[in-house]
Amino acid sequence: MKEHPRIWLISLGIILFGLVLISRLYLVQVVEGANYSAKANQQYIRPTDNLFDRGSIFFQTKDEKLVAAATIKTGYFLYVNPKKTDNAESLYAALSKYLDLDKDSFIAKASKKDDGYEEIVHRLDETTADSLLKLALPAVALHKETWRYYPGNHLAASVVGLMGYKGDEFAGRYGLEKQYAAALDRDSSELYSNFFAQIFDGVSRVFKNEKRQGDLITTIEPNVESYLERQLKKIDDEWHPKEIGGIVFDPVSGEIRAMAVFPTFDPNDPQAEKSSKIFSNPLVENAYEMGSIVKPLTMAAGLDAGVVKASTTYYDAGTVTLNGRTFSNFDGKGRGTVSMQEVLNQSLNTGVTFVMQKLGKDLFTSYFKNFGLGEKTGIDLPSESGGLVANLDSPRDIEHATASFGQGIAMTPISTARALAALGNGGFLVTPHVVKTINYRVGLSKDSAIPAPKLVIKKETSEEITRMLVEVVDKALLDGKVKMEHYSIAAKTGTAQIANPSGGGYYDDRYLHSFFGYFPAYHPKFLIFLYAKEPVGAKYASATLTMPFIDTAKFLINYYEIPPDR
Repeated sequence: MKEHPRIWLISLGIILFGLVLISRLYLVQVVEGANYSAKANQQYIRPTDNLFDRGSIFFQTKDEKLVAAATIKTGYFLYVNPKKTDNAESLYAALSKYLDLDKDSFIAKASKKDDGYEEIVHRLDETTADSLLKLALPAVALHKETWRYYPGNHLAASVVGLMGYKGDEFAGRYGLEKQYAAALDRDSSELYSNFFAQIFDGVSRVFKNEKRQGDLITTIEPNVESYLERQLKKIDDEWHPKEIGGIVFDPVSGEIRAMAVFPTFDPNDPQAEKSSKIFSNPLVENAYEMGSIVKPLTMAAGLDAGVVKASTTYYDAGTVTLNGRTFSNFDGKGRGTVSMQEVLNQSLNTGVTFVMQKLGKDLFTSYFKNFGLGEKTGIDLPSESGGLVANLDSPRDIEHATASFGQGIAMTPISTARALAALGNGGFLVTPHVVKTINYRVGLSKDSAIPAPKLVIKKETSEEITRMLVEVVDKALLDGKVKMEHYSIAAKTGTAQIANPSGGGYYDDRYLHSFFGYFPAYHPKFLIFLYAKEPVGAKYASATLTMPFIDTAKFLINYYEIPPDR
């Protein structure tokens, strides 16, 4: 007997409906189960209010264990009904056994006989709330509440960011809280939508991803971040700079393991800060004249173009005059005939000017722009600055000469670190990033979409400039005292004069110190970038930043169990 086609159609329809129903039940019970549970708990107390909800942000250890960086904390707040308060003094006496209350403020609120609702204290833990409930005070009530909580306090605060009000809107204002607001935000109003309407809408939501709400898994390693922050604090204790920053990242993948600024803040207590400027991230937002750490970029450009070799020599008179302006080496002294290797070893301004002149202004400018100087890196943090490199477009030689040793052009620390990473990773310009994966509420996950690296110098150039920078560490940096016998490290210091915005020119006694290095040099796992603005008591970065760099490098080598490379 032949079956009727309509039976097949009806059967197929039932199966499809069942799949839709199961899909939506999964979304409601599993994905949104916690939200519904919280709403059910709350509606018996204040059915008109929604509990605050937001996606979480996680750090990730080297063993891929997740550590909460930003989450939701649950507690209680207490309010009194003055209309039911017979004696405000006795009520204060009962509550003050468990709470730290300002007596005058409490009495004033509890005495408003025409008012039925006065909030007294927020964010009580469950133990305290239970103790207060046992008092059975008719004028007192407790409500459940949730709020944004940062378990690490100041840890990576400039990366994580914080929530804040702008007018009546409470939203992410800095860091990842702002950059990934679309993924972290929760629309609590959808909890009131009709259940069966959600069933029929469920599958379209899954596949269209109309609600791309999820949790962030970052590349920040909490132990590395903590160590870096301790190093910055040591620099502050010894040299008292106005500002210090540091970055630790993988120069091959662009994944940032640590990013820190000092002074910093606790996002759990933003009201403690006198100025909102502290919430910004100068590593991404501010541009600085970086000084001599730019010299390896100039040298790499000369090597790549074939206009110089490490053995190429020039005559160093100690000074150079271009377009009527004279500049000198850091000590004003000439060295006579010296090689390009010695230009890096002794950090000679005249030497990199020689390389720039061999390249010519146009080719020199092309290399620097290909290194990404003056452009945004595309890092997934808000308010990134592009830097100030207009001097590269000058028709005069003097602006290109000063740019060759890192003066007259200003870059963000993250842009500088990315350019320097190309020296060690085979010649590629990578995209630095701090989010690795977004885990969506619907059960799906998505890795960050990172642009493909861009080749800016040849692999052979990367190997040669690395070899030259290894010699800088082995022989020149603190006279070779920090050389590591079994590990090759490529590094360079930088000391830049700080521009005087009011009088023009530069201050004679204010400097920006910087330091970068990568290791193991020929197959680098890490690049460390450090800077200190206006340190006190030391003129050169070799004094202030060498040991913090070396100590951090040793920590990373031990922590990640990196095998020796020599």
